[in-house]
Amino acid sequence: MTEKTIHEGRNVKRIREILGIKQDALAAELGLSQQAVSALEQREALDKDIIEKISKILRIPTEAIRSFSDETAINIISNTFHDNAVNMNYQCTFNPFDKVVELYEALLKSEREKNALLEKMLSK
Repeated sequence: MTEKTIHEGRNVKRIREILGIKQDALAAELGLSQQAVSALEQREALDKDIIEKISKILRIPTEAIRSFSDETAINIISNTFHDNAVNMNYQCTFNPFDKVVELYEALLKSEREKNALLEKMLSK
């Protein structure tokens, strides 16, 4: 059995794409240019500190970058998703009216504070 080398840069690219993060966004978080991130994704081996920074930004373990493989991802997907999967329909219990009341109360409090400040300024 031949041992496959891990391409850490390609792993960063694939994980970033899976998470829906653009190179520009990752570059901004790293303090690099988009071209520098593109160059990182082309490198087979990355420095340990770069891997740690990227893993913190992407909120993934460093091992995910070091050991990610297409075969593993394909196996997980093919063994998890089937055509006869059951669709669970969960009802969302979000009540926007509660949020409207909270926002109104905050706005009212702000207006009262502003009025008190204006009255104080006028009385001087």
